[in-house]
Amino acid sequence: MEYHFEKLTQQVIAAAIEVHQALGPGLLESAYEHCLCHELSLRQIQYKRQVVLPLRYKGTMLDCGYRLDILIEDQVVIEMKTVEKILPVHKAQLLTYLRLLPAKVGLILNFHEARMKDGICRLVC
Repeated sequence: MEYHFEKLTQQVIAAAIEVHQALGPGLLESAYEHCLCHELSLRQIQYKRQVVLPLRYKGTMLDCGYRLDILIEDQVVIEMKTVEKILPVHKAQLLTYLRLLPAKVGLILNFHEARMKDGICRLVC
């Protein structure tokens, strides 16, 4: 089965691996986010940071404080983490974001792992 936006997610993963190799684990999530965005810029990948995600409830758009860490080319949601391990609640969070958006592909990138490839989770809604 062909993955949705496979090439784009591979490019983002390569950028995340580059950042992780340069910095290693142990920094704050915000530091990795800044560095990943810089790496995306260097690779000429369009992105938006800290995108407000309103919630539609009974026909009304509500600002409930949800923010996407990074939205890549309006197609792929990136959820940044610096946690011991990716938990089901992290996956549920990303799946909820995907259900609220036209974007249907997301990546959880956990920079706390010793090897970045162990901290990547790709989800499709």
